[in-house]
Amino acid sequence: MKKKMALGIGRCLLEKKKGHKRDRESNQSFSPYLCRFLSKTRKKCSFDFSRFGFPSISRIFSVSSDSSCDLIKMTVSDSESMVETGVCGFPSTQEEEKRIVTELISEAEGNLKEGNLYFVISNRWYTSWQRCVGLLTEEVSSGEPSEVTRPGPIDNHDIIDSESAAGDPQLRKMLEESVDYVLVPEKVWRKLVEWYKGGPPIQRKLIYHGFYSKSYSVEVYPLSLNLTDSRDESITIIRLSRQASISQLYETVCAVRGVSKEKARIWDYFQKRKSVLLDPSSEKNLEESSLQMDQDILLEDDGSASSQNDMSSAGNELALVLVEPSKSDATNSMLGEGTLSNGHSNGSKFSLFGRNTFGDDGCDSSSAFGKRERRGLGGLQNLGNTCFMNSTLQCLAHTPPIVDYFLKDYSEDINADNPLGMRGELALAFGELLRKLWTSGQNTVAPRAFKTKLARFAPQFSGYNQHDSQEMLAFLLDGLHEDLNKVKQKPYIEAKDSDGRPDDEVAEEKWNYHKARNDSVIVDVCQGQYKSTLVCPDCGKISITFDPFMYLTLPLPSSRTRSMTVAVFYGDGSHLSVPYTVTVPKDGSCRDLSNALATACGLNNDESLLLAEVYDHKIFKYFETPLESLTMIKDNDRVVAYRFNQMQRGPGKAKLEILHGEQRKSDSGGDPKLFGTPLVTYVNTEPLSGTDIDAIISGLLSPLRRTQSSSIVTAGEENGHIPDVADETSGNLSSRGTETEDIAVNDRELSFSLFLTEYYSSGLKPLESDLVVNPRSATRVVVKWDEKEHEKYDSSCLNDLPEVHKTSFSMKKSKQEETSLFSCLEGFLAEEPLGPDDMWYCPACKEHKQANKKLDLWKLPDILVIHLKRFTYSRYFKNKIDTFVDFPIHDLDLSKYVMNKDGQSYLYELYAISNHYGGLGGGHYTAYAKLMDENKWYDFDDSHVSSVNESDIKTSAAYVLFYQRVRSEAEASNMDED
Repeated sequence: MKKKMALGIGRCLLEKKKGHKRDRESNQSFSPYLCRFLSKTRKKCSFDFSRFGFPSISRIFSVSSDSSCDLIKMTVSDSESMVETGVCGFPSTQEEEKRIVTELISEAEGNLKEGNLYFVISNRWYTSWQRCVGLLTEEVSSGEPSEVTRPGPIDNHDIIDSESAAGDPQLRKMLEESVDYVLVPEKVWRKLVEWYKGGPPIQRKLIYHGFYSKSYSVEVYPLSLNLTDSRDESITIIRLSRQASISQLYETVCAVRGVSKEKARIWDYFQKRKSVLLDPSSEKNLEESSLQMDQDILLEDDGSASSQNDMSSAGNELALVLVEPSKSDATNSMLGEGTLSNGHSNGSKFSLFGRNTFGDDGCDSSSAFGKRERRGLGGLQNLGNTCFMNSTLQCLAHTPPIVDYFLKDYSEDINADNPLGMRGELALAFGELLRKLWTSGQNTVAPRAFKTKLARFAPQFSGYNQHDSQEMLAFLLDGLHEDLNKVKQKPYIEAKDSDGRPDDEVAEEKWNYHKARNDSVIVDVCQGQYKSTLVCPDCGKISITFDPFMYLTLPLPSSRTRSMTVAVFYGDGSHLSVPYTVTVPKDGSCRDLSNALATACGLNNDESLLLAEVYDHKIFKYFETPLESLTMIKDNDRVVAYRFNQMQRGPGKAKLEILHGEQRKSDSGGDPKLFGTPLVTYVNTEPLSGTDIDAIISGLLSPLRRTQSSSIVTAGEENGHIPDVADETSGNLSSRGTETEDIAVNDRELSFSLFLTEYYSSGLKPLESDLVVNPRSATRVVVKWDEKEHEKYDSSCLNDLPEVHKTSFSMKKSKQEETSLFSCLEGFLAEEPLGPDDMWYCPACKEHKQANKKLDLWKLPDILVIHLKRFTYSRYFKNKIDTFVDFPIHDLDLSKYVMNKDGQSYLYELYAISNHYGGLGGGHYTAYAKLMDENKWYDFDDSHVSSVNESDIKTSAAYVLFYQRVRSEAEASNMDED
């Protein structure tokens, strides 16, 4: 009998796979054969399906003696999906599943080649899968192991732009890898889809790019260009790899717009101005051609009217390439004898200080340098997630010695032959950009040429992902140094040990060695020297070295708590929602959050909270596992808590989710557009009619009633009641306010236009009054709001759901989360043992030892850059430390921290700050900089520049601090003599 049963089930599943496989998202039934087989089997005997590896198969079906196939439906939910049953071809164990994926990832990493396919997956779903198979373990404050369940279908909707077409899903802007999304090789994607289904698929390609240092990377954000067709002024979006050639761009545009390549002309149409006519035969890629994300290009055919300024393709190519200037060119340009015409080079020579080399910067560059009254207030256009670059550039553009250097003739310092440099091109591009910023007045400059060079020599900054402003600064300072290094042939110098010699002698010797190989304005201005002491814990051997540094990276004390804002909704519709901000352990669990909210909202003993994440006006996820880590909830997420008593949430209950939609005039005829926060309540699992659901919704919306509504007053008076007015503070409303809803129920006329919708489907099914619904683990209903509903209810209470943690641009941290810059510096200078992965080889013991290390400041530069280490990384998570650091603006005296007692003072003034606002993924960089001519501070937020009070520049967003040394009169006099 059991053998026949197993064969029968096998035949059912085989038949389903071959001819009756249905999409889980459409919630269709199993094959008729499988339904009849299981129904017949259960009638004959009581059978335990779990013996055959199908422990949940009996839960899928609701079978009675007269059940028909049409009534046997799959339950699609996170807890009762086909995924859990094992009938979708899962590996025998989760350990086996992990092994398969791990091996496929290793295989892909060992076979990297351009063009390999990768797929983007929501990090929310992927981390759930990682926890399920044991690739991700979390420690919570309770110390108990976290319970895990198998995730539902792959769901990428949280990383997809809701405005993009369903057939062509586009990623939301400013997403961050490992925070918002992950990348998996093609074979891994296919396995995950085979097991879990879902999607939609977001396919990307591996590219190989760079100039000196080539590297592989997945192009997550392909280049998107806005094509204007001059024939009809229509606009078409063209998406290509930034590594595609100009020739390929022509082929794509001509195919889309039906133009022959011979007749087509495509212009770089940046800021709606013709700047460069692109050569159809050019194999130069789009990134090297300075085409940026979301910029305009213009299509003309050969017969269309052409501009008098049309240029030959050869001339245009020269307009995009910086060539090393000669001293005579630079000198002539400073005397007003520039060699440029119409903003483009007329030959092989390059004018460093004439008119703009690029006609695409968006600034008025015709005026000579120094003619404008207010210089240095030009903004930088965001070219697509380039706020990190703009912040760094503005800080350097307001560094006095850097500005003085690059606004003069530095052509003799260009070192085009330095193998560690960028052929002088990075320094030239930076110098050109600096001149534009200081000659543009208050106009905005588009740093296209600079970004092109940056991407060429530092492929890690190519594309349109968000990056770190400090990492950008470190690369730029090092690159400028190598491009401007006056040492053409670096001498070989053998390092000597200190051998007990005085520190002064060893330090001076090391600095002279360093200067013999490295001599540039960056070394002169930005580099200092520190003393490093290592002590062997066993033999006591001491090793002392003196090394240069470009900036100081100071550790921050990490807060052990985080504040979270959650809106609490009442599951019975008795009160309006109220947001609560609570403090919880940073490494805590959902239980900690629930307990904190319970205290804040005065939860009764017989009540409980249901936590859920809301995304795109739908419930994205329920947090029903008490020990699930809070690290999975990001600061920019939106979390709600639904409040229920035991009677409402007891056994035999199912969730009913109420979504809100409205028909927009632009979308006439389509499905309602969702808005607001979904409401959740519990209902009995018995069948419900449309009228029942309509009554439930009326009760839930009762706190939103407009008391001024004439229709409500009339209805109330007819029943002998006048609805009570909600208390403005508590939102409490008498239950008598819901009596008018009974009229609609009794008349069996629905008060609302209702639609049923499935979890993984966008389709809507009208819900009529007599339609019977069998509640499952969660049932979704969409309420269509029209003018009648908006007049009757105040929907504004459903909007503006707060983020978990919103960082204010001027927010200062509370006292317990505040530290001083001096405390951070002392932490940096404190003695500490080396990590187990950073052992030191002791020459006395002849083996690696975990030595104790001590750093001391020996020589400080004129420009001191201090990096506050706000970002920390673990194996699976990134974290930002929002601790407020109290730093001096004036008179930062570091003299007592400098070991070299040479009689000099080390007093500093703050002149610039690179700020980072927000959390990981979706953060934003800005800069504060002091205009020395005015002694006034300004806020540089990409293209927007505004004045700011000095008292407002100290915030918890401060990330990189720029200080300038203030020399005494005697020191300044000695420098002038030198």
